[in-house]
Amino acid sequence: MKFKVCGMKYNPAEVIQLGPDYLGFIFWEGTPRNFTGQEIPELPVNTKAVGVFVDESIENIFGIIEKYGLKGVQLHGQESVEYCFELYERLQKEAPEVELIKAFAIGPGFSFESLQGYLEVCHYFLFDTRGELPGGNGTRFDWEQLRDYPYEKPYLLSGGIGENHCDKLLHFFRTPQAECCMGIDVNSKFEIRPGEKDINALKRFLKCGIWK
Repeated sequence: MKFKVCGMKYNPAEVIQLGPDYLGFIFWEGTPRNFTGQEIPELPVNTKAVGVFVDESIENIFGIIEKYGLKGVQLHGQESVEYCFELYERLQKEAPEVELIKAFAIGPGFSFESLQGYLEVCHYFLFDTRGELPGGNGTRFDWEQLRDYPYEKPYLLSGGIGENHCDKLLHFFRTPQAECCMGIDVNSKFEIRPGEKDINALKRFLKCGIWK
């Protein structure tokens, strides 16, 4: 089970010590967690830096990949299938080690059929909660909706997950809809302020039985 901590800004060096599989750094001016202009600390080989983008130009994404040595690109906007194909093809040529992740906001009326076109170019999906912002809204969607997930593409579970959800997560991972879930992404529920993670809360969460 993979563990991703997103919205890093003020204390990434402390979070690194916990051994997450992925750290998410947001490059979008619309959030107080915007990481633009800062430096990513040296990461161990088992932790990948993921850049989070919202409807960003492909040229800018590649500039940030090069500057920060990203190993993942997470698209959190309204990026089209055509856009993702163009980005994927360029990644394959210039940065084949970089994983492409597409986030989708789940809410009432969401149809997983809309993901069909993205299957070929995304390494995996991320399912977040539909809200006012592209991410980091601090609310959880109804995981029962994942019963309708028809694909084998792995996904990360996100959206308002906190310490208090350990029991719900343990139950979720015993259900058929969790079969393709490759990991958990956390953000706002583990913050002292936007971009500063609560290290003790993360430590407690990592003691949850799902990590065994």
